[in-house]
Amino acid sequence: MDVFGLRAEFPVLQNSAYLNAGTDGPLPRRAVRAVADELEREARDGRVMAHFERRTELNGQLREAYARALGADPADVALTTCTSDGMAQVIGGLSLRPGDEILTSDEEHPGLLGALAAARELHGVTVREVPLAEIAEAVGPATRLIACSHVGWMSGCYAPSELAQVEAPVLLDGAQGVGAVPVDVKALGCDAYAGAGQKWLCGPDGLGMLHTTPELRERLSVSRRGYGNLEDPGSGLEARLHPDGRALDAMSLSAESVACALAAIELLESVGWAAVHEAAAGLAASLAERLRERGRAVAPRDRTTLVSFESADPEAERERLAERGCLLRNIPGRQWLRASVGAWNDEGDIERLLSSLAA
Repeated sequence: MDVFGLRAEFPVLQNSAYLNAGTDGPLPRRAVRAVADELEREARDGRVMAHFERRTELNGQLREAYARALGADPADVALTTCTSDGMAQVIGGLSLRPGDEILTSDEEHPGLLGALAAARELHGVTVREVPLAEIAEAVGPATRLIACSHVGWMSGCYAPSELAQVEAPVLLDGAQGVGAVPVDVKALGCDAYAGAGQKWLCGPDGLGMLHTTPELRERLSVSRRGYGNLEDPGSGLEARLHPDGRALDAMSLSAESVACALAAIELLESVGWAAVHEAAAGLAASLAERLRERGRAVAPRDRTTLVSFESADPEAERERLAERGCLLRNIPGRQWLRASVGAWNDEGDIERLLSSLAA
């Protein structure tokens, strides 16, 4: 498979210019087949011990695939239900208290803001917001955690590389990172990286990942315990957490969802991550330039896959574009529409969007 053949794998692209992977990626045909195969197996064979062994096998394969996308050791990767799930586990597990500060940016997603608000309300933690570009230099003596986007969901800007040098633990929201742009958690120097399975990895809703370093995991309390993250669940009250990233696993993930996610990420891997990333970033850059040429102000951005641009009435324009087969989203609270450009898109999608904007 090469990047030019990727488009044919996504049925939605037959009728639409799908530019909404920053919310939910397009679902490939083979992922749908994987779901059907698992459900047919369950219906045919029942859900007895072999079924649970199958779930364990699939989980292991997906963990390894997510680890490859992150540049991580599989032992440091947990399977979660979404990006927010992983971030909440880290923030809630640090046992922060009044007087401690969490430093974040002023363009974060509700998936992170919700966990920050909980830390403030339940534990008396101070949350301080600064511009994303200035977050590394804003670390102060009370800062106990830096929590921000790897790629800003509004603008498509990267967090500053200087975060790799700060002493306080760094938690990166990778919802717009993993699958969209190159990710190497070791090079990023972060202590935790939470990502989404349903966005740029084109999997189903309800799956994500959390990378944590062994040093950070030693500091995390894990209050949510059950069969899914225990090493020896048959030991009753004496059961112990897994000694690696599996300690932070979600309690239960269905075989069909995991099979769907695995089929989707393996499709992208078959193209090669470098080709996927470059194709998407190059097409996004082209869209941004052509929007500027047509008089649309484009939000400051880096070489990522997100292109946010001005709109006088974002919600109404989004709906009008959808009627013309261009699927993208507006950014709440800002006069912006956001196009999420993937390697599965092509110049035809860009032309369709530009023509529809002019209509």
